[in-house]
Amino acid sequence: MKRIYLDYAATTPCDPEVLKVMEPYFFEKFGNPSSLHVFGQEAKKGIEDAREYLASFIGADPSEIIFTSGGTESDNFAISGVAHALENKGRHIITSAIEHHAVSEPCKFLEKKGFKVTYVGVDKYGQVSPDKVKKAITDKTILISLMHANNEIGTIQPIAEIGKIARDKGITFHTDAVQTVGHIPVNVNELNVDLLSLAAHKFYGPKGVGALYVKRGTRIETFLRGGDQEKGRRASTHNTTGIVGLGKAVELCRAKMDEEASFQIKLRDRLIKEIPEKISEVYLNGPAQNRLPNNVNFSIKYIEGESILLNLDMLGIACSTGSACTSTSLEPSHVLLAIGLPHEIAHGSLRISMGRWTKEEDVDYLLESLPKIVDKLRAMSPLYDKK
Repeated sequence: MKRIYLDYAATTPCDPEVLKVMEPYFFEKFGNPSSLHVFGQEAKKGIEDAREYLASFIGADPSEIIFTSGGTESDNFAISGVAHALENKGRHIITSAIEHHAVSEPCKFLEKKGFKVTYVGVDKYGQVSPDKVKKAITDKTILISLMHANNEIGTIQPIAEIGKIARDKGITFHTDAVQTVGHIPVNVNELNVDLLSLAAHKFYGPKGVGALYVKRGTRIETFLRGGDQEKGRRASTHNTTGIVGLGKAVELCRAKMDEEASFQIKLRDRLIKEIPEKISEVYLNGPAQNRLPNNVNFSIKYIEGESILLNLDMLGIACSTGSACTSTSLEPSHVLLAIGLPHEIAHGSLRISMGRWTKEEDVDYLLESLPKIVDKLRAMSPLYDKK
């Protein structure tokens, strides 16, 4: 059976070139990078080279990069670290109603500890208004955290504009860029951010490794305490193989990103055009243009998203209904509810995300298969008017 992967927003395959570069660090350069002998120093060099590659890629200084276990840790580190470092100044945080749970959950936890969190709403395209953020600021606001692009509906946020507002007010600004690094240009200076989170497995690197950019001078509490790794900012023996893989993945993205984005936009726009032509009462979630190059998200009336996924999977096509972190939940997406969809329509969502190895014929097969699945499921639905 043909197998097609169209869930790159959940995770990406590790590029073979990345794996090749990682391999020596399992068997030959396996030393603890904190050790002074040759084995340790070989490992340390691999880490520092990766730090330089990543820093250059996002416009940072190598000293501003902290390696972590991934996007969730980076988000938690940024939010909790700033909150505790600045709580004597204020205990108010601003975020949005459509953040990933790696941001919203630490914010909810801080609310239990006496912090106040404002969840700014979005428009029907999932866009955060800079004016709404500005109006939410108080003299107690210490942190604004907004994602660069939404993981479910692909909306790209006006981060640079909001970052300027934060900078003018002297407020620390964090962005979750897990969905954007490696896919669209990301420069920390142009975005006006103080902190930025990323994860290697979203751009063809290994799982279990990520980074947090922390602008020099930003006040942030240590997240993991123990050894003096990462200059005492994040203890724990380095995941050397993962960090080396992250560095190589960044190198490859630098070379391939523009060409890949151009091709993915072509496939994305084809899906946005042709799916509504082939299926009635289907609606695009998010904007048609100001979205990630590889992301398409539709709501299909009268059927459940999980049923669509299972039927696609039986034909060898892997997609999702939204965030992989909540794919087992029966609750409708909080993102789709935030953009104004009623529960019954939000339940019928389908996210299609493409990547480095997606081909035109993969989209052909999806466009051939999806209408048949929808027709079959609607024929069984008591909600669908079969006349």
